[in-house]
Amino acid sequence: MKTKDFDYTLPERLIAQHPADRRDASRLLVYDRQSDTISHRHFSDILEYIRPDDCLVLNDTRVIPARLLGKREDTGGAMEFLLLRDRGEDTWETLVKPGRRAQVGVRFVFGDGALTAEVLEKTEGGGRLVRFFYEGVFHEILDRVGVMPLPPYIHEKLDDPGRYQTVYARYRGSAAAPTAGLHFTDDLLSDMRRQGTSVAKLTLHVGLGTFRPVKEDNIEDHPMHAEVYQVTEEAAGTINAARRSGGRIIAVGTTAVRTLETVSDGDGTVQPGEGETDIFIYPGYRFQAVDALITNFHLPQSTLLMLVSALAGREEMLSVYREAVEKEYRFFSFGDAMLIL
Repeated sequence: MKTKDFDYTLPERLIAQHPADRRDASRLLVYDRQSDTISHRHFSDILEYIRPDDCLVLNDTRVIPARLLGKREDTGGAMEFLLLRDRGEDTWETLVKPGRRAQVGVRFVFGDGALTAEVLEKTEGGGRLVRFFYEGVFHEILDRVGVMPLPPYIHEKLDDPGRYQTVYARYRGSAAAPTAGLHFTDDLLSDMRRQGTSVAKLTLHVGLGTFRPVKEDNIEDHPMHAEVYQVTEEAAGTINAARRSGGRIIAVGTTAVRTLETVSDGDGTVQPGEGETDIFIYPGYRFQAVDALITNFHLPQSTLLMLVSALAGREEMLSVYREAVEKEYRFFSFGDAMLIL
């Protein structure tokens, strides 16, 4: 299957530069696979499509201010680090820019000097393994000197960094938000529980590998980078109970899909556990655990568009995307949402 098979035309004006005024005020495109029909609603209407016996699965990862702007300790040359993954003992996998200044053994200073770093080694894909030095609590210092790492297609300043976190974000570790969850409010989740819908939370720390462009002509040749996940016994029990009772498992976001499909067995039973996943889902994949999906609109030729095409069909998704463009939905991280039933 070719990467170009997942292309579509998107006017730049439809790339959302800021979130909706209210989280649940975004638009919602509902695609019913069984009837091959599209409905145009608002996210606050989503309760009409979710049943009491369903289970909503959320990713409760929290985005860290992973972008660090510093300078080389010896020459003062400007440097940018993007934290990707905590390797323990104050060591992180990072992306660096410009790479020529980040040679092994070179040290860098950030903010007021409360945080310094030394490059330990080069990593695959041009990154760096870096060790940080500080006094106190690392994440408290990071909150002070780091910057929220918004995607490169967002050019406007985000006035409230909290709008790039879900209301249920808990465990620090992501370099990007699981953006399908940005539409939910506490009240909306409470209404779901009140009607009998169960809610399960898992954790997958989002790295930038998910968003890296597919450079290979054949999608099967694209290497997916691993991301860390955790599924608790409580979450697995909630999900499996919903399936036994005949409810649907509704994943909120592609990160929840990738985690569920990693930890499920042949009959869709979800097993608790933690580890890494580099699962790559594209058309031809047979879903084990996920019945429906809430997601945003994804970049052309991206692995995320391939994932939703695996669930709903490539031609069907491209047709849906063409209608979303025609109806001027807002696209990508701060954009509108889609519910695939």
